Amino acid sequence: MKEIKSQDYSVFIGDDVLSSLQSFLDKGPVQYTKCFILVDEHTLKHCLPKVVTEVPFLKDAEIIEIESGEQNKCIEVVTQVWIALSEAEADRKALFVNLGGGVIGDMGGFIAATYKRGIDFINIPTTLLAQVDASVGGKLGIDLNGLKNQIGVFSYPKGVFMLPSFLETLPDGQIRSGFAEVLKHALIRDKKHWDTVKKINLKKSVDWEKIVAWSVNIKNDIVLQDPREKGLRKLLNFGHTVGHAVETLSLEHIALTDLMHGEAIAVGMIVELHLSKVLAGMPADEVEEVVEVLVNLYQPEILREDFFDAYLQLMMQDKKNDKGAINFTLLKSIGNGEVNYTASKDQIIAALNYYNSVIARA
Repeated sequence: MKEIKSQDYSVFIGDDVLSSLQSFLDKGPVQYTKCFILVDEHTLKHCLPKVVTEVPFLKDAEIIEIESGEQNKCIEVVTQVWIALSEAEADRKALFVNLGGGVIGDMGGFIAATYKRGIDFINIPTTLLAQVDASVGGKLGIDLNGLKNQIGVFSYPKGVFMLPSFLETLPDGQIRSGFAEVLKHALIRDKKHWDTVKKINLKKSVDWEKIVAWSVNIKNDIVLQDPREKGLRKLLNFGHTVGHAVETLSLEHIALTDLMHGEAIAVGMIVELHLSKVLAGMPADEVEEVVEVLVNLYQPEILREDFFDAYLQLMMQDKKNDKGAINFTLLKSIGNGEVNYTASKDQIIAALNYYNSVIARA
């Protein structure tokens, strides 16, 4: 088992972490009055039985089930859970356990951080995306009118417990989606690791404990230096300015429907690689190398030109923007990301057209 120390908590990775969770709960400084576990229909079936069997402390926890999917990461569902906690007479010494993917972690943490001005919570991330990205760093939130994570807070869990074996329950698409964040971490920070992960065949056996630990270390190192995203932490947004816009229209079933988060971020990275060449001087051969990996792995679709203005409008809502300028994290080279680049509307349109030309040739 690996332990990675973050802010005021630790991330534990390994298939024996549930015994560590039991010890953590037994020996913790707080005597919890009640425990609640937030699940969706998938983790209720595939993950909860193992957790309550191997963590006796949680065997009498109250289960709160929500429907899976980004469309449910909204204030209406949050309100339902707040009401459920209130009706169950959860006090400020209650413990909230988030058992699920990114939606459960983001929203469950937000619920815990705001209920009665904050109750303790822990994360047990069950998807690759949640393990390498969403469960680390203290960002919690919900979507507003289709805009990703517009409402949120910073608050840290008491601990994060990751079981790589939970990844075996996931469909291939979920693994591929989470792997986009693994690739992103390598691209912004570690060329040597990029040379390793770009060769991984997701259809074969993968040492996920090693891959997850590496990704968590990359993100954790960045977050510890810039916990509130004032500068360096923006590195983690490579691919996300465009990717979140693409994802939003997909969630609204307007364009490229049924995209998972990582698939949308792959689209965003291809677009932003062109901007990296134009604005940050990324070598053309490196751009082509990364684009080839992303296209082969994700096989993305062409973006319709009649939606370009809608994408631009969504990019204007990005939280990183300053004084009306659309802000990007770009690559100077593989493994060397830089923050705070701005691009004109014409430059972004040109990058979207570049993306379409690449996909048309694929």
